[in-house]
Amino acid sequence: MTDLVIRPLVAGEENLFDSMPDPLPQLRQVGYADGIAGGGYRPENTWVALRAGRVVGRAAWLLPPGAVGAPWLDRFDLDAEPEVGAALLRAAHEALGGPGLYYAAMPAHWRRRPEVLAVMKAPMAAARLAGLVERGERLRCSWTGTPLPATSGRYDFRPAADSTEINLLVARVTEPDVLTGVEIARAVGGVDLATDPLAWLGGSPGDWRVALADGEPVGLVGTAGDACFPLIAYLGLLDDAVRAELLAEAVRVLVDGGAREVIADVDAHRVAVLAELERTGFRQLRSRVAFAPAAATPSGSVGTPGSLVAADDRQV
Repeated sequence: MTDLVIRPLVAGEENLFDSMPDPLPQLRQVGYADGIAGGGYRPENTWVALRAGRVVGRAAWLLPPGAVGAPWLDRFDLDAEPEVGAALLRAAHEALGGPGLYYAAMPAHWRRRPEVLAVMKAPMAAARLAGLVERGERLRCSWTGTPLPATSGRYDFRPAADSTEINLLVARVTEPDVLTGVEIARAVGGVDLATDPLAWLGGSPGDWRVALADGEPVGLVGTAGDACFPLIAYLGLLDDAVRAELLAEAVRVLVDGGAREVIADVDAHRVAVLAELERTGFRQLRSRVAFAPAAATPSGSVGTPGSLVAADDRQV
């Protein structure tokens, strides 16, 4: 690696980052130039590895304006061996105050797609060589107009009465089914979306629906129609049997507000929740594997540790 140059960008070098072809063009993500314009990406938080003037590795840490947390590695691409990527990460970590979180974004069903595995093998190996370990995987799903399942008539749905009712019901939920944007809520606002969703979502109680069985609450869902995408931000159950109908009710609320697409994030190990999302008409858009320093747990990650590899606007 004697001919290798590793350094941060300087202002005006945005085109150097984009001179490396996007290895996963099918993945929906914020462009680097747009991220620079929005203030989330910064030249000093962007590093490149160069050989003979050509970019063979690039890494961009993201921190939206006003965020209270530390930047996280949002873009990391390699056209070289993992050792080059590890050297790039180590140099950047030293300058940025130590290793932090890395969210490796990939198209849906990446384990079954050899072309995606070929792209991600090197950066994920480099992350491990640089001292990061996998801590969980979250899936982003999208509903785009599929007919919704019919209701059984067993449950009633009404808007939440007020923030007090929402907070009391949230406190009774052991593990929410859906948390969309949990990583961003933690990093930008210092908020745990699972336990204090109103601190991040804002909005009105009318954006929430409470599910009732025989007059008693059995679940609640919070929607956001004015985020970067209409989304199901929070879904918590007191009775698993209401999951399907509460999901469908949340989509109806957003569609009535004009949504044509609805986004929802779920932890990959929540198989029953993912299956219900798919029965409701959601389809997987992407996977995001969280890496963290070996001694740390990633903020906002709900997944389980262990190897996961087999063979702007306000962002969520």
